[in-house]
Amino acid sequence: MGEFIKVAIKDDIKPGTGKKVDLNGTPLALFNVDGTFYAIDNTCLHRKGPLGDGEVEKNIVTCPWHGWKYDILTGNCQTNPGLKVKSFKVKVEGEDILVGEEQNG
Repeated sequence: MGEFIKVAIKDDIKPGTGKKVDLNGTPLALFNVDGTFYAIDNTCLHRKGPLGDGEVEKNIVTCPWHGWKYDILTGNCQTNPGLKVKSFKVKVEGEDILVGEEQNG
């Protein structure tokens, strides 16, 4: 099992929003979907826009630069099926949000 690292606290990310965080030098986008937290690569595959700054609707984030859409739960691109950004394991301990290794698949 990989190590989990604290990247934020629960109050940092209100439900239905995201935030850019850093995991040992890797920029991630951390989201709160109805009280459950998810982490994906922060970089859009289209033109490298910041997904953590995107608008969130249910479990879909829209890149603020050119509108590409990604499923926050899986990293799957909705705009260009077959593409996906990395997704990462997330757990909550008390008020701390911790991110670990990349999810499989």
